[in-house]
Amino acid sequence: MNPLVLQSDFGLDDGAVSAMQGVAVGVDPRLRIHDLTHNIPPYDIWEGSYRLAQVVSYWPEGTVFVSVVDPGVGSDRLSVVARTATGHLVVTPDNGTLTHLHAIFGITALRQIDETMNRRAGSEESYTFHGRDIYAFTGARLASGAIAFEDVGPEVPLERLVSLPLLEPELREGAVHGSIDVLDVRYGSLWTSIPRTLFARLGVRHGERVQLRVRHQGRVVHSAQMTFAPSFAAVELGESLIYVNSLDRMAVAINRGSYARAFDLGTGSSWEVALEPVRPAPSAASADAPAPSENRSRP
Repeated sequence: MNPLVLQSDFGLDDGAVSAMQGVAVGVDPRLRIHDLTHNIPPYDIWEGSYRLAQVVSYWPEGTVFVSVVDPGVGSDRLSVVARTATGHLVVTPDNGTLTHLHAIFGITALRQIDETMNRRAGSEESYTFHGRDIYAFTGARLASGAIAFEDVGPEVPLERLVSLPLLEPELREGAVHGSIDVLDVRYGSLWTSIPRTLFARLGVRHGERVQLRVRHQGRVVHSAQMTFAPSFAAVELGESLIYVNSLDRMAVAINRGSYARAFDLGTGSSWEVALEPVRPAPSAASADAPAPSENRSRP
């Protein structure tokens, strides 16, 4: 019996999430069912993809995730179960939701759900709520041990996995480049794709200044300088900072404010970010000082 973790863009204003939970309990009432989030913005596959990658490594091996952000429900997109290199299973439409999991952790196998076997009885003529009828049902069967991964359906070659475009972080021309992957939703911080280890190659220490530039669709839309700090407490109220977030990636924030809202910035591969050290200019005194004499008299 493994944990079952649900994610969707359904919200909690109606009974959709409860229906999914009810289907899972109907498979096995002993299941431990948990919620990742149901506040993914409607149809935002990118956000759903990132939130899976944000939490998967904190759950025990064998945990089954069901992620339903499915603007193409009823189309010819595949319903799949993915096995990750971390030993987790993810039940989801194959529409890009697995992008960040594959890029960060790796997906080792993919199977298409055989809906003739893995579908809630009586739902065969329903095509609009696969989250309840197929994904929650299949996820519960996997988590409870009623079926194994191999019983899901036929194997799908990994090269057929649908992925959203990602901007690979890199160091070039004295700056690290990446994208704004997602927002810290409640506080408005920008979480970038730039790993701390890549940023460290710039040699910037805590307390030093960093130049931030944000491009959207190739055009610079924001530029600012700020301090690289270990935490929000290291800067003044209302001051901006660069810091290392909980995923060991570089983030941008305002202490007690929303950086995204303040500057109207978004997320995704079209939002590029560059971080560059601000090196202090030589002082006038040092620039005007005479060169040391080479003809010094010895004592």
